[in-house]
Amino acid sequence: MAAKFTPLHDRILVRRIEEAETTKGGLIIPDTAKEKNQEGEVISVGTGRINDKGEVRALAVKAGDHILFGKYAGTEIKLDDEDFVIMREEEVLGVVTK
Repeated sequence: MAAKFTPLHDRILVRRIEEAETTKGGLIIPDTAKEKNQEGEVISVGTGRINDKGEVRALAVKAGDHILFGKYAGTEIKLDDEDFVIMREEEVLGVVTK
């Protein structure tokens, strides 16, 4: 990614992790039958959420985390011909550790 993008406040920039092209049994999955993966890698995060007192609470996720998110979470955007999803931290379902 050539351009530097920093989301505002409690938003995060996520790159979807691509699914395998074949099943475990060796069947090839056509593009029309694939669903968009709900797992992604956090690329960048905003400064944090501002509460009622005006204090900034840091986000629980950080750049490099692998996360799970809802099927309809976020907004798809394109930066430098690459697809990303920008979403609020509250749309993240959890962090995947391997």
